[in-house]
Amino acid sequence: MTAREFPNWEALYQEKSVETMPWFNPDLDPDVEEALIVLDLNSGTLLDLGTGPGTQAIALAERGFQVIATDLSETAIRQAAEKAAEKGLEISFRQDDILNSHLDRSFDLILDRGCFHVLPPQRREDYVQTVANLLKPKKYLLLKCFSQQQPGEQGPYRFTPEEIQQIFTQRFHLRSVAQTVYQGTLDPLPKALFCILEKR
Repeated sequence: MTAREFPNWEALYQEKSVETMPWFNPDLDPDVEEALIVLDLNSGTLLDLGTGPGTQAIALAERGFQVIATDLSETAIRQAAEKAAEKGLEISFRQDDILNSHLDRSFDLILDRGCFHVLPPQRREDYVQTVANLLKPKKYLLLKCFSQQQPGEQGPYRFTPEEIQQIFTQRFHLRSVAQTVYQGTLDPLPKALFCILEKR
């Protein structure tokens, strides 16, 4: 598998308005909304990994979650924090790298709507261990990533449900996985997997 080139996230957020980015979705992702209903979750501590424009963090804070949102890009974090402040929401936005994380607390729920599938394949095991360590026992990781059904080679790595199961099996039980799409600015919408993973 050849290594992929990904943008410099900081430069990207400095140069472009978030509304033009492929993953920009102003509303709560419908798959996340459905998962919260299925798991009967409406409060607790939540980590939004790779928050980007901060739209999901804001939507979840509005629903009553206590949200910490992280991103590699300081510009993304600053812009998202400004939007949250305009809405009067208390969200802790932090610049952080999940592969070298400085987070020092545990969460009831972690949302990853676009971080895992851009990580180098050789670091996936590190990601699994770190995320598991940040979750309380029996709590959930909601993971959205590109599906193997998405054509082409551009952009994020693609995954089958079986690969997700294999990568996460040591620390997580795969409760459900569904073929879906990424809401955003692309047409057609990219094909995605939405996974509910329960920490063992």
